[in-house]
Amino acid sequence: MSSPFSRADVARIATLARLELSEAELELYARQLGGILEYAERIQEVDTEGVAPYASTLTGPSDAALRDDVPAPSLPREDALQNAPQGDHTSGTFVVPKVIG
Repeated sequence: MSSPFSRADVARIATLARLELSEAELELYARQLGGILEYAERIQEVDTEGVAPYASTLTGPSDAALRDDVPAPSLPREDALQNAPQGDHTSGTFVVPKVIG
């Protein structure tokens, strides 16, 4: 069976993601993505008759390992700011580099 992902598909996705891929990478990723889709198709063929929807591994005695979500005091602001490379103690904030326009 031929790969459901062509090199052109991978190139288009790479362009959208602003990735530069070599010809070898285009070929490799087309094969890998095609393999993932083929595997997903095979999984769809598994007989799940009698399996409860949304079955969870957290059923039974192991549930006791989860703790209740209870509010607790957090690290005092001054202690957190002492560890910050550019903490502003006056305003009580962290100074971070601008990342968006």
